[in-house]
Amino acid sequence: MKAYVHKVHYYETDRMGITHHSNYIRWMEEARVDFLDQAGWGFDRMEEEGIVSPVIHVDCDFKKTTTFQDVVEIMVHIEEYNGVKMKIAYEMSCRGEQVAVGHSGHCFLDHDGRPIRMKKSFPELDQMFREMTEGRKEACVK
Repeated sequence: MKAYVHKVHYYETDRMGITHHSNYIRWMEEARVDFLDQAGWGFDRMEEEGIVSPVIHVDCDFKKTTTFQDVVEIMVHIEEYNGVKMKIAYEMSCRGEQVAVGHSGHCFLDHDGRPIRMKKSFPELDQMFREMTEGRKEACVK
């Protein structure tokens, strides 16, 4: 998957001239949407199929500041997936230096808010998430 690229806008900075911390969470969402689009299962397709995937957890550790017009690259990967919940990791860098790392946790619900067992209801998507998670684990072992 390609990294998601975000150029820091002036309105995203604070009075000190640095990017306000709340924007990193927004960028994580932008990167997640792009990641799923690249995988062929964008949010629009998931919702058409009857899947909603709310955020149930989010965290972000800030390593270095960014400023107006910096270009931030965000790598996304699935860290954990069990067919009911998923944990996504984000690695944000600027000029080759890590600026932030974060995670978001998600579950899968139908439009009535009931949990979905992905393996049973959406085996193709379940298999893709499992392969992405296992592929990442195998790459880490090598």
